[in-house]
Amino acid sequence: MKWSFQLVRIAGIDVRVHATFFLLLLWFGVSYYSEGGVGAMIAGLSFIIALFVCVVLHEFGHAFAARAYGIRTPDITLLPIGGVARLERMPDKPWQELVVALAGPAVNVVIAFALWLVLGQFLADDFGRFTDGEGDILSKLLAINIILVLFNLLPAFPMDGGRVLRALLAMHFKHARATQMAAWVGQVVAILFGLLGFYQGNPFLIFIGVFVFFGARAEASFAVRKEMAEETKVAHVMRPMGPVLSLGMTVAEAARVALAGHQGMLPVTDSSLHLLALIPASELANALHWDSHARIDNLGHRSFDRISADASMVAAHATMRRTSQGIFPVVNSGNQLVGWLHLVDFPTSVVD
Repeated sequence: MKWSFQLVRIAGIDVRVHATFFLLLLWFGVSYYSEGGVGAMIAGLSFIIALFVCVVLHEFGHAFAARAYGIRTPDITLLPIGGVARLERMPDKPWQELVVALAGPAVNVVIAFALWLVLGQFLADDFGRFTDGEGDILSKLLAINIILVLFNLLPAFPMDGGRVLRALLAMHFKHARATQMAAWVGQVVAILFGLLGFYQGNPFLIFIGVFVFFGARAEASFAVRKEMAEETKVAHVMRPMGPVLSLGMTVAEAARVALAGHQGMLPVTDSSLHLLALIPASELANALHWDSHARIDNLGHRSFDRISADASMVAAHATMRRTSQGIFPVVNSGNQLVGWLHLVDFPTSVVD
């Protein structure tokens, strides 16, 4: 994420902080100082930092649950509105997404229970006093972790509760349809947040409402595009095959073929168009400079990735991301060249 930098690396996951997070600390620091001086500022900022430690642990809950299903989490980023765990991909099965979504709030439940054991008691009558900033730091942390659990489980997609709702719906509907339904519920909740914020004069609730509303709409749009990508075969979007080379050609002959048009990579095939090797156009140009009468047989790269014409766009992109190849031959079930794919043909926003 832009404007963020790494704080620490834990269990293979980078913990990052966004620059705007320090603006939040500055704002709270000034507010606490104006109310009670240096002592109040230190106590207040200590609570804010402890709160965000709980937020980071919440995100690690998501990350470790996802890891159990083979999904990496490159980083967790702290923002003024909370934390974001960037999963490499979303779980494939609804029940897996359900587990991953619930793992974050479950961490806050554990933290709240541990604090309750330390404090020895927690009276419901004191809840409002703790959330208003009164009491010791542990009592306030206990109260705020309960609030985090309740808030995150609201069915406001793309929050945790919304993802729980989407996972439950996806057990009965197609993923894109389930996402649209969860997003609609999320947008209704977002509007209620906004109205409550206007009524109470609370800009933070209004901000959350706007964030949830547009986040839900973006997630729904993404789900529809991804479903389209999963249902679209490579054969429908690949580029034309273009000229091919044959073993035994000289460099000069190959260069003449290349002039007819190429994708930056020239395929070497047999007479039946079975793919044998690939020659980068740049290497052919260099060979032409040194010896135009040499055979191309030793120029070709025999080890390369190829993509099936029957693969979906999502599967194709997963293959393309694992290498720096950039240009990929498309073959049919008989390993015959039928076209080309370029990485730029598949925007990340569609297939990730």
